[in-house]
Amino acid sequence: MSVRADHLAIASRVPQGARVLDVGCGDGALLALLRDERGADARGLEIDSDEAGLALSRGLSVVQGNAETDLDIFPDDGFDVAILSKAIQQMRRPAQVLAELKRIAPRVIVSFRNYGHWPRRLALLTTGRMPSRRSWYHAETLHPCTCADMLDLARETGLQVAAAAQVSGGRVTSFRSSGFAGLNWAADEVIAEFERA
Repeated sequence: MSVRADHLAIASRVPQGARVLDVGCGDGALLALLRDERGADARGLEIDSDEAGLALSRGLSVVQGNAETDLDIFPDDGFDVAILSKAIQQMRRPAQVLAELKRIAPRVIVSFRNYGHWPRRLALLTTGRMPSRRSWYHAETLHPCTCADMLDLARETGLQVAAAAQVSGGRVTSFRSSGFAGLNWAADEVIAEFERA
């Protein structure tokens, strides 16, 4: 099974042996990578019972639950790193989820689709329609936002950006600790690493 480039990039930001919570862990692919390559004490939370079952079948520690209602089961500072990979835009209350993750871990890594990416801006300008791979009413994104929007939300939640990387065409650039404005225009997706302010 091939490993996704964004998963490798996220794993590179996790310290060896860290306690990690992957929220919206899906089938556990990232959790397995963190366990096997980083020696992490990796745990997951997944809303979909089939996906959680797949993760459990891989020998991973996963709880079935909803991030918007069930994060309170995890203690303050129970983890070193909390990860939310390609899930925050599907949540009805993303600010609440970020605040909970900040409570659970001092470092939070979030990846998301950037609607500020220039081809999406151009598509909206030229077609007058929301840019999506599917019809807007079937899209999984409840909250289409730009990189700038997400960084603002994080700051409002008491998180500061430590580093961020651009994902485009399945490739991930090096993480940078400044110059985030360029990501808003150039990145198809963004991986942002936040710390408590």
